[in-house]
Formats: sequence, C-alpha cells, structure tokens
Amino acid sequence: MRRIERLNEQFKREITSILREDVRDPRIGTLTVTGVDVTADLWLARIHVRLFGDDAEREEALTGLEAAGPFIRRALAGSLRIRRVPELRFVQDHTQEEASRIEEILRSVLPTDRGSEEDGSADGAGAGETEEDEA
Repeated sequence: MRRIERLNEQFKREITSILREDVRDPRIGTLTVTGVDVTADLWLARIHVRLFGDDAEREEALTGLEAAGPFIRRALAGSLRIRRVPELRFVQDHTQEEASRIEEILRSVLPTDRGSEEDGSADGAGAGETEEDEA
C-alpha cells in the first residue's frame, strides 16, 4: 500500500515536470495535475487534472493530453525505475467546481446577518476603535 502511495506522488511530480518542460501541444494549455492513482498491478494510471477555460477548451485539452500520452509514457520510462510504466488515462478533476457549488449552497442556507457579524469581528476593526478611543 505504501509503495503505491509513493508511486502516485512520484508519477505526479514527473508528469507535471514533463507537461511543463517537454510537451508542446498548444491544445493542452494551462492545467494542474491534482493527483495520480496507479493500480496495484501497474497496469493503469489515472491522472487527475484541473483544466482551465470553457467546456470546449477543456475538451480540447483532454484530447491533447490523450494524444501526448504515449510521449509522456516514454518519458516516464526514461526517468522512473520500474519494470512497467502503466497506461496513462487523463481524467478531469471536478473537485474545485464541486467545492464551490457546496460553498454556494451553504451561503444561501446561512442567515445573512450572521455573515456580517463575522466579517466585522474578523477584520480587527473593533480593536482599532478601542485604541483610538483611549488616545
């Protein structure tokens, strides 16, 4: 189990480096590798990526990543010391969008007066007023 976790992190670092320095496909654009899940038998690696842009640009980026997959796999074979480099599958990571949606739902459920109370006390305005009154 610990070996797979180490491989996941190592794959993440190496793939991020390869994407930044070696892959020149303009379709890929800006992305963040958020995680890698390698199967125990090293047959498959799911690379979770956060893509930016609209839906069409994200689809194009995924197409570019799939096209660059064999190149990335060969580059990994040269940099990693494992017998078999797994097949690479790129998966769009929706975690950030889901978290934003949950926060939006929570904001709509929470009372509005409670949020304004927290904002006033969090910025330290009360402490500044006290100091001015004493002076």
